[in-house]
Amino acid sequence: MKTTRRAASFAVLVGLVLSPAVTLAQETGKQMRIIVGSIGGTGPDFIARLLAPKLGEALRQTVLVDNRPSANGVVAAQFTARATPDGSVIMMGNAGTHAINAALYRKLDYDPVQDFAAISEIASVPLALVVHPSVPAKSVKELVAIARRSPGKLNVAVAGAAGELMGNALKLQAKIDMKNIPYKGGAQAALAVMSGEADMVFTSYVVIASHVESGRLRVLGVSSAQRMPQMANVPTIAENGLSGYEHEQWYALFAPAKTPAATVQTFNREVVRIVGLPDIHEQLLKTGHRIVAGTSQQLADKVKREIEKTRRIMKESGMSQH
Repeated sequence: MKTTRRAASFAVLVGLVLSPAVTLAQETGKQMRIIVGSIGGTGPDFIARLLAPKLGEALRQTVLVDNRPSANGVVAAQFTARATPDGSVIMMGNAGTHAINAALYRKLDYDPVQDFAAISEIASVPLALVVHPSVPAKSVKELVAIARRSPGKLNVAVAGAAGELMGNALKLQAKIDMKNIPYKGGAQAALAVMSGEADMVFTSYVVIASHVESGRLRVLGVSSAQRMPQMANVPTIAENGLSGYEHEQWYALFAPAKTPAATVQTFNREVVRIVGLPDIHEQLLKTGHRIVAGTSQQLADKVKREIEKTRRIMKESGMSQH
């Protein structure tokens, strides 16, 4: 598993796609924007800038990436929900903006279902459950057994609501007691486990690949329903006795509600085609993504399921709302 080389290539790929997303078809004078709720170099920004030039070529217009960062992408989602529904503004949404926020906030100034027209899911990022080498578990089954023998002894480094939800989902399904240790970001949480400050963390393949190879971390399982192509020898958490466990960070495109159905269908057709192009496909795989482009209805249905699942986990685990 040549993970070091793959992980190192991420920085190169990000550098390539961070150039302005301007197409060669500028003579039409048309322009559209992909709104991103985070800063440059983040997952949503990376995918938006990867797709923008190809989408612009297909639609014969300039496609720009418009970063509007804020806590949990709320500002970007609000802006898109209120934008004119003429196809000039779409949004790179994710599990946070279109599922977690609906459960996390008592008052949210947009409705992830009613205020958007689903275009297509693009990719998801299965997360790896990794532990510090001092944790004796070699599998998720062994980890669960250890946690059951010593309730409250093990801890999980969590970053934000998404990290907390994933850890709480594991604890609820496995019926184990582990403490959450909060960190400001995913990188800090991973570093805490590498240093031995925390026992385990859910983190992305790109972040931990080289550290698993060096022995600074041990990977026990992945959070997706299927194994990751990048770590085909690592079983899923569901394979380790927790059937149905599936939690991923996912990225998808949305337009404002009332965008004409024909426009949404055109976006969907072109996005699915672009994601299937060999160069785009390869870059997504190299950066730890699983490609899941599909129909608009599949995405709309997924958003509803994810909101329901998130609300259930929050309620059962006692997570507080904002």
